[in-house]
Amino acid sequence: MRFKRLDLNLLVALDHMLELQSVSAAADRMHMSQSAMSNALTRLRDYFDDPLLVQVGRRMERTPRAEAMREAVRDILVRVEATIETEPQFRPESSDREFNVLMSDYTMTVLMPHVLALARAAGSRARFNLLAQTDRPYVLVERGEADFLVSPRQFCSPEHPSDVLYQDNYCCVVWNEGAYAGRPLSVEDYQRAGHAVMVPPNQAHSVESESLARMGINRRVELTTFSFSALPQLAVGTDLVATVHGLIARQAAKVLPLEISPLPFGMEPLEQTLQWHAYRDHDPGIQWVRQLFLEAAKAVTH
Repeated sequence: MRFKRLDLNLLVALDHMLELQSVSAAADRMHMSQSAMSNALTRLRDYFDDPLLVQVGRRMERTPRAEAMREAVRDILVRVEATIETEPQFRPESSDREFNVLMSDYTMTVLMPHVLALARAAGSRARFNLLAQTDRPYVLVERGEADFLVSPRQFCSPEHPSDVLYQDNYCCVVWNEGAYAGRPLSVEDYQRAGHAVMVPPNQAHSVESESLARMGINRRVELTTFSFSALPQLAVGTDLVATVHGLIARQAAKVLPLEISPLPFGMEPLEQTLQWHAYRDHDPGIQWVRQLFLEAAKAVTH
């Protein structure tokens, strides 16, 4: 199909090339030969009268023209995809649709089991693909590569709709035979203790780390891990203090020799949020999953 002499099929190839800045990588993603993708780039260069991608050292970079239209091209394709995929009705008991959901291991541990139980109770045949968060997770929602983002409010985009699922207060967990067991932690204890801390794989900052930094509270970090849910387990048998979500702490304390201690200072709670693309706001499948998460959030907090 052509629009103003442009073969619209080329827009998909252009989108991948602008994102990956590589002809070969775009060809691999689209299951095309490299020569076919090179031909597509040649045709696009002729149409736009711009090289679009130029070789700089050992890699290709976008030209100013390509950079300027990158988001617009992606927006067009997301809008088309949302229009095509939206069905008049969504029947979970007969649909095998897959929903891609970005979430942390915290969400996977405390919330997702309730979502799956509710889906099963509804007789759903829909599938879920759980994706690890990135440093800017909302970008994958904007690009249509994820249907949902479950994340603290701070990591959501103001450009797309969202639901607040619940709030979760932070607390400390310590081994029940360790140096800090048997009494509430003081601020002095907190700053003197060694800490186990979650550091995201992408080197972004977690919500509690940013909150503590704003408050001027320093931690003596002795252990870092990429997993929120592993922190309580790692504290067992040590004198480490782990600052964790309350839901994680209470779940872990049921099966591990831990004590839960309130933070010795005030800190804003985590506000867990569900976000989706504005173009999918009226998609019946998206609406069904939203309701699942809202119902699951009630089960988590009661």
